[in-house]
Amino acid sequence: MNYLSKQASHIPTAFLSPQHVAEIVQTRGLAAVFAGMAEAIRYDFLRWEEFDKSARVANHSAKGVIELMPIADAKTYSFKYVNGHPGNTQRGLSTVMAFGVLADVDTGVPLLVSELTLTTALRTAATSVMAAQALARPDSRVMALIGNGAQSEFQALAFHHLMGIEELRLYDIDPVATAKLMRNLSSTKLRLVKCSSASEAALGADIITTVTADKTKATIITPDMVAPGMHINGVGGDCPGKTELHADVLRLGPVFVEYAPQSRVEGDVQQMPADFPVTELWQVLKGSAMGRSNAEQVTVFDSVGFALEDYSALRFMREQSIALGIGEPLPLIPALADPKDLFSVLGTAAPTAPHSRARGLLGVHDAPHF
Repeated sequence: MNYLSKQASHIPTAFLSPQHVAEIVQTRGLAAVFAGMAEAIRYDFLRWEEFDKSARVANHSAKGVIELMPIADAKTYSFKYVNGHPGNTQRGLSTVMAFGVLADVDTGVPLLVSELTLTTALRTAATSVMAAQALARPDSRVMALIGNGAQSEFQALAFHHLMGIEELRLYDIDPVATAKLMRNLSSTKLRLVKCSSASEAALGADIITTVTADKTKATIITPDMVAPGMHINGVGGDCPGKTELHADVLRLGPVFVEYAPQSRVEGDVQQMPADFPVTELWQVLKGSAMGRSNAEQVTVFDSVGFALEDYSALRFMREQSIALGIGEPLPLIPALADPKDLFSVLGTAAPTAPHSRARGLLGVHDAPHF
């Protein structure tokens, strides 16, 4: 299926702001957006072998990480810029901020520039549910949600709408975060149980979802918290040196990942030997590998976030923006009568500053570096 049926050269670059994305969600409805995005991701996972894939490129610092996540098939290219800085909330900034681009492979024309902070939260939750639909027990109704920050409402509502979760057992080391989550979900039909520890939250849960932010090797879930038949949705461990699951939890049952070369470096399986067995989720969806084999089995989805999910999310949002007429054109690329005459954009008689004035503006040591 070609989702870019028009000639790219006749399509101006579109822009979606956070407000545009919120308008799309309000117009379509949150449940429908989760369902549509999960279906878009599933569709693209089923054509996994058509994509030119690579692990993301990451630049780490003491305070966080900044990453680029590229992927392409024969028709369309996308990338996401995303950061992860757990200390940002103390500065009034989001822990995760992102934007992305969708472009035409044949011409390189950027078709869409979009915010991806909201959209990443939506696609992460949609991916979690897509995996749980394949790996969790279908009668799962109770979920422990450990880590009640910015991603938590999205996970809660995606599992509620698409998996039939009825009860949430909540825990965060910050009680303010849990209070925020309970306030935001107070108008839903979910039963909300505030817990005093991760082990209390896990008690009686069918699914455990971990969405913590600290950039540390943590053991949020230990083997004693895991009961037969549980599905563990590990979302927060997503970079080298950052984990949420005790290594012995990974030994309790089969572990499923998005893209093994990336997950072995960034996921909870970074703790395990290089030959520790993992199954890529696309294989389960396609039927070439087994998911859950019985009701008593423990399953683990070691999710780190993969570029294909952002490709699918950008594609989905572009389709919605076109259908609803939401978004705006972005004059990102110069309009040229002669594509070989870029200089004409500056004007036919571009003024040249006197040498002394140029030095005064830039200064001796201020020449730009490229």
